[in-house]
Amino acid sequence: MPYQVKRIFVWIFWIFVIYAIFTSPDRAADLVITVWEIFINGFSAIGIFFDRVLGR
Repeated sequence: MPYQVKRIFVWIFWIFVIYAIFTSPDRAADLVITVWEIFINGFSAIGIFFDRVLGR
């Protein structure tokens, strides 16, 4: 993907994020919390997997 097209998509993404935060901050906060929980649960599952593989 050419650099200019990628740059435009990045700008559109950030404009959308700012718009979403200003129009509904409660939903935006809920979304951030949900994404954070998904990351934490994913890393926890990976840790459990490797603990069991290593026999701890």
